[in-house]
Amino acid sequence: MHESQVNTPTVTEAVLPGVVEPEGIQVRTRPHRPAGPGQVVLAMEAAGVSFAEQQMRRGKYFDQPPFPFVPGYDLVGWAVDVGAGVPGDLLGRRFAALTKTGAWASHVAVEAGDLTEVPDAVDSADAETFVVNGITAWQMLHRLAKVRPGHTVLVHGANGGVGSTLVQLARIAGARVVGTASAKHHDAVRALGAAPVDYRAAGLAEQLRTHAPQGYDAVFDHVGGDSIVTSYDLLAAKGTLVSYGTASTRDVQGSSKAPVLKLFARLMLWNALPNGKGAHFYNIWAGHRRRGTFRTRLRADLTEVFALLAAGALAPQVAARVPLTEVGEAVRLAESGTVVGKVVLVP
Repeated sequence: MHESQVNTPTVTEAVLPGVVEPEGIQVRTRPHRPAGPGQVVLAMEAAGVSFAEQQMRRGKYFDQPPFPFVPGYDLVGWAVDVGAGVPGDLLGRRFAALTKTGAWASHVAVEAGDLTEVPDAVDSADAETFVVNGITAWQMLHRLAKVRPGHTVLVHGANGGVGSTLVQLARIAGARVVGTASAKHHDAVRALGAAPVDYRAAGLAEQLRTHAPQGYDAVFDHVGGDSIVTSYDLLAAKGTLVSYGTASTRDVQGSSKAPVLKLFARLMLWNALPNGKGAHFYNIWAGHRRRGTFRTRLRADLTEVFALLAAGALAPQVAARVPLTEVGEAVRLAESGTVVGKVVLVP
């Protein structure tokens, strides 16, 4: 941590002014504000570019705030200021936080209860790739699908940020993994421990079925749309489908809520069927109103992921490190479909 990070007079932040192309995201400075009661100011070391911000840029995220706002779902940073009621011994320590918005800034005020400490041995950008992705993957695998040794699971988008994390955590849990990705990413998916299948291939469902003739014990689908029907059909007799997005409608004009509501209706219908299959929509903010329980669970799960990262059991997938001032380039790269893992903003 540098001394200049503590007494900075200004904050640099990326502002989403409306529905714009990546180059339309504005980089601004504002006066530094001290930490409020119960808050910690983090000097950002790494902030992620996730699918959520790609949807927000298009005005398509389910419950995004009104424009203009500072995006940024998660970050890792050093504690440089604490507000009233916060122990001073947090200063100078490195933490990760899930923010939903606001993390694309040089300094970010976060509620102290939302912090998870990052192990000393772990690089900040490496840790950043496992904040929202690690929590999401861990909770879908262990809290929803309850994947166990000997299970066979299907991960759509196995080269992406969440997908690559799912593959690794499922392998650590003792599962056999099949992952969809474009052909150019198959070597990377294979290196993570999954059997790759080209999602553009003709007869995709049949190809996937050959890898699991009895069906998959768990399928993780971020695509939504018609893909979700195929995913459900590929389940084993007591398999679990976990949906966590509607990527297929990212570029479709119209209501941001309609694809999600249609997906919810499908999942509810399937859950009503007496066939032993489960169908869930994963929302990382579920249970947020019970703040104490939510924070305890999130911190416990992220701590488990960080421990695996520190032990070398997880391989971080940093697609690129891009300066905050070049945020438009970072977003365009993240949306290009050419990278494996997560694009990370750095100071």
